[in-house]
Amino acid sequence: MSRRIAAIALAVVAVIAGLVLWQRSGGPRHYTGFVEGEERVLRSEVSARVQEMLYGEGDAIPANAVVARLDPSEIRARIATKEREIAMLERQEQQAADQLALTAKTWQQQVAAQRAELERNRATKRLAERTLERQQRLAKEGVAAEQALDDTVAKRDESSSATEAARKVLARTEAEEGEIGVAERALEVARERHALAGAQLEELRVVEARHEIRAPSVATVMQTQLIWPGELVQPGTPVASVLDPADKYVQIYVPVSDVTQVAVGRRVEIELDGAQGTRFPGEVSFVADRATFTPEKIETRADRMGQVYRAKVRILEGAERMPAGTEGNVYLLGDEHVAARATP
Repeated sequence: MSRRIAAIALAVVAVIAGLVLWQRSGGPRHYTGFVEGEERVLRSEVSARVQEMLYGEGDAIPANAVVARLDPSEIRARIATKEREIAMLERQEQQAADQLALTAKTWQQQVAAQRAELERNRATKRLAERTLERQQRLAKEGVAAEQALDDTVAKRDESSSATEAARKVLARTEAEEGEIGVAERALEVARERHALAGAQLEELRVVEARHEIRAPSVATVMQTQLIWPGELVQPGTPVASVLDPADKYVQIYVPVSDVTQVAVGRRVEIELDGAQGTRFPGEVSFVADRATFTPEKIETRADRMGQVYRAKVRILEGAERMPAGTEGNVYLLGDEHVAARATP
């Protein structure tokens, strides 16, 4: 019985001591941090002079809006030259196509004519041969005159020569079919040149589009203007920095002794110095895997020279009302919040 009473007494003492320590520590465990945002730096992708800045520092920028325009005169001159080149290549391609069609048509007509001529000569030759056969029979019978026989032989020889000549001409004409192949290759080359110039024009138009420097695909706020009209920019030159008003977090430094309590996914509450009494929900989104020393500009209740882990707390609501750089406290919620969040 006395052991039970002693155990109860120890438990009561432990609870009282815990309450005293909790009160002395200033309430629930919390960490000091600053509101920060991931600034996005807009950079030039081309070399040109700044022609116009459409937004100033502090201005709200719609998603994908043009923030700055660079002088496009040089790239547009190159585009105009390439367009004229393409127009010339189109004419050359059409000429090559017309030449191919003409060559093919002329060759077909010539072959057809030469074949018809050969057939006529062959028919004349056959007629001359049959006539010669009849004259030879009549000459043997003594009916046909010698002169008539000689004339028939001459006509047969003439038709044979004409037939052979027509055959050779047809062979040469058929051999000229290779000119069609030459014309086809010329047309193919013209088409390739035209396609290449078209691709180069598209590349120039892509470069032209880069003369407009656009904001990210979400609404942002101009933080810093880094360039002014008339200045020359190169690829990679920063033009402006913007910030997504809803993409902010509080960066805190957690002592080594507390790091097991600040895990990714842990729910917290954020209270800014300028809004005492108002807390915003948050969630631990990052904890460094290595300990470091507290930066000089960050003050915590723990020893300034003690090792800490850098952590980020994502602001779940009201991020738009939290100016970057504002200091505040991050309070850890009870373990029941983590369990509730983990339950589907």
